Amino acid sequence: MAQTYLLFDFGSDEQKVQQARHRLEGWKQAFRLDKKLQYKFEREPVAEPASEPSAQPETKTGKSDKAQPTKSTEKGKVAAKSKSAQPESPSENHGDVRLIVRLYFSGHEKLSEQRWIDRIPTEDPFKGASPKLIRESEPAFADIVKHFDALE
Repeated sequence: MAQTYLLFDFGSDEQKVQQARHRLEGWKQAFRLDKKLQYKFEREPVAEPASEPSAQPETKTGKSDKAQPTKSTEKGKVAAKSKSAQPESPSENHGDVRLIVRLYFSGHEKLSEQRWIDRIPTEDPFKGASPKLIRESEPAFADIVKHFDALE
């Protein structure tokens, strides 16, 4: 079975990324392309702005009742930090996003494969994403296969 990869670079336009994902899912269901059309997103991490200044070390005054509320507020701060440390939802991530689409058609489906290769880059969310086509005969093919398999 022949594999062909289409690479799209959406930059930081999250709305286009979600439109592209929705369009691909619709095609997979409508045309029964479950194993023949697979895709993965590669999100580059955003360099976070300077993190919040670390908490100043607190000095104990010897009063146990005053130290107790400080510990509870520290627990609240730790809980808040752990929530913010969780990965951001896709709508909050503003890093560059690349979409890798794998077309995996058998030898007798060359016409179908060519139609999808022609169709996908011309559809609305994919137009401005600078499409790049990588076929099995190209030297970058082995690298993109490894990269595609490594993505979640």
